[in-house]
Amino acid sequence: MTSPRILPADHPDVAALTAEGWTVAQESWAARAEATDEARRRWEEAAAVVKELGAFRPLTVDDVPAALALDAATAGDYPGGPATAHAPMTAESARPTDVRRAFGLFAADGALTAMTYVDLEGPVAEVDFTVVRADLRGHGLGTALKAASMLALAFPASPDEGPSPAVTVFRTGGAAENAAIRRASERLGFVVDERWLTLAAPTGDPG
Repeated sequence: MTSPRILPADHPDVAALTAEGWTVAQESWAARAEATDEARRRWEEAAAVVKELGAFRPLTVDDVPAALALDAATAGDYPGGPATAHAPMTAESARPTDVRRAFGLFAADGALTAMTYVDLEGPVAEVDFTVVRADLRGHGLGTALKAASMLALAFPASPDEGPSPAVTVFRTGGAAENAAIRRASERLGFVVDERWLTLAAPTGDPG
């Protein structure tokens, strides 16, 4: 079986492949946000409800078991296809480091209810994923958590609390069918600058 092809929407091969019978199986996107003063105000507004939703803090190595448990419980909840698939975390990938930061929201009983992981490369941060426990979705936890984490990375309360250098550009993305993440990203000021297509081979293609 021929593997899907994942290409930028404006890639010249898209027209050639569709002419051969390939079909668009999924659309996805990537977006960018800069850490400006205006963005800071936007993120502060979005993050203001964090205290009402739970206790926000960076994850540490002690939180790895809880992160793995939440990841396993939500593994099948990511919409989309291979372009936006979420790889189940391992003990290694769940471990926060200087270049892989993680933040969580905790309920009053100490349970981890939402988490986001962000990969850093200098002043650029790529949001790997953000997830909320299934029974708590629809209350803005994901947006608030993402906003609070962006503030922590771009505008730390003290130099010791944030990365060096501080993050100036954030990137995120997702499946076009994932309306929730698209709305959250728009609220946080992300602007789509890449569109991707996942193309499926014609039915009966032997590969």
